This record gives sequence, C-alpha cells and structure tokens, in this order.
Amino acid sequence: MTRPAAVFDPRPCTLGEGPLWHPGRGQLFWFDITGNRLLTREAGAPRHWDFPGNVSAAGWIDETALLVASETGLLRLDLASGATELLAPLEAEDPRTRSNDGRADPWGGFWIGTMGKAAEPGLGAIWRYFRGEVRRLFAPVTIPNAIAFAPDGSFATFADTTSGRVMRTRLGRDGWPAGEAEVFLDLRAERLNPDGAVFDADGTFWLAEWGAARVSAYGPDGRRLGTLALPARHSSCPAFGGDGLATLFCTSARQGLTEAEIAAQPLNGQTFAAEGVARGQPEHQVLP
Repeated sequence: MTRPAAVFDPRPCTLGEGPLWHPGRGQLFWFDITGNRLLTREAGAPRHWDFPGNVSAAGWIDETALLVASETGLLRLDLASGATELLAPLEAEDPRTRSNDGRADPWGGFWIGTMGKAAEPGLGAIWRYFRGEVRRLFAPVTIPNAIAFAPDGSFATFADTTSGRVMRTRLGRDGWPAGEAEVFLDLRAERLNPDGAVFDADGTFWLAEWGAARVSAYGPDGRRLGTLALPARHSSCPAFGGDGLATLFCTSARQGLTEAEIAAQPLNGQTFAAEGVARGQPEHQVLP
C-alpha cells in the first residue's frame, strides 16, 4: 500500500539527512550535510545553525542541548546560544572523512558512521560513543547508513549502502554488539540502495531507499509491508515525531541530480511528513 507525503519544510538541502524528533521540545531537527548546517522550525518559522564543516546526525542530551556529529568530532550544541563544546574527536586526524548516519541507542550511547567525502571505497567505519569513549565497531565501510535499534533493544541494524544489504547485530551487555552481524535485508536483486532507517514502536523497520523516491516498511522477517511515496528521488532518512509520534518525517537530497532533473522535480532536497503512517518510538537520550 502506497501512502502520500506532504512538504514539511521547503528549504532545499543538497544532502538532507539525520532527522531527529526531540521528545522534550516537540521539535524536529535535521541536517544539510554538505551545506554545513542544522535546520529546524520553531513556532512555525524556519531556523538554522551554521557550522565550519560537515554535520550529519544528532541525539538529544537535554531540553537545551544536542549532541551533533561533525566531520571531526562529536559536539555538544547549546540550542539557545549556538555555542559548541567538543565531547570527543571522530577521525579528526583524517581530513578525507566525515560523519554520516547516526542515532542514539537505548543505553545512552550514540552510534555514528564515517565515510570518505568522495565516498572512497572502504574509507569509513561505524563507531559508538559511550560514557565519554568512542570505540570502532565495524570496518571497513564505504557509505554507513540504516543505524537503528529494535524497540526491545535486542539488536541494532546498519548498512553499507554500496553493498545493497542491511545487517543486523545482536546487542549484549551495555549495548555492545554480541557475535557476528548477519544479513537482515538483501536488496541487491532489486538494485535498491539502503539509506537511513528507523524502527516504529511495533518493530516495523522503515527504510529510506536512495534513488527510489520512497520509504519502505519491512517486517521482522524482512518482508516488505508497504511503501511511503515521496515527491523526491533521493529519500535519505526517516524519523517519527509529531503528536503521539504518529508522523513519519523524511529528508531528501539534490546531490547527484542535474539542473534539468531538479527543474522537473523541484521538491528534491525538501523535507517531508506523512501523518498516521505508524506510531514511532521516542528517540533515546544521549548520556554524555
């Protein structure tokens, strides 16, 4: 079953990513990675914060601050003043890489992927920030995406978009991976590109499929249950929010599209919302 989505925010992003619904503030935040900015809406008006480099994902620390993943570190951002504080470096010694997809886990940690700024093969990794320490979990990775956590905290998912597969890893003590990762979704036969993802409260997995103009819903057995159509080719990452967490938001991108393609489909890069799709789970708090 295909559902429609409407424009939530018309500001076009070159590479929209990392939507986060802050449960305490009742507010959506998202990024334009290569535009070096964090965006939101407050009282119906647009607002943004500029950064000196690429920024891509966030978790909420409290009602006044976010953890923001940048190309060189994990930052604490004061939402009122815009001031930042470095919590931990992230591949700061390698100017070729930047952060990409990320999400807070049920233990107060934060998983974040890195990649080459030109998507160089195998240059990235998936890391976890936990109790002030950053530890590498999986490598090598080319384009890390689909970091999400099952509602019961039993497993996490992640993907290397270039592989066409979404992996699943069991989680053990304090939320660390336990055992080898296994294939959850294999999309290679359909030539689909897994991007950002999120679980709803019932355990359905919502996956943005880059280049396919949609978000697909998958059951625990990996069967596709339905799709949410978007009026933009490059859907990049979904997030639940709104009243009762019943709205599915999704970012999109203009990256890689020609001027003619953007003119023909001008909503590319905008951020969308669809109400009543499913009920999400609250985003976990980061404990720095």
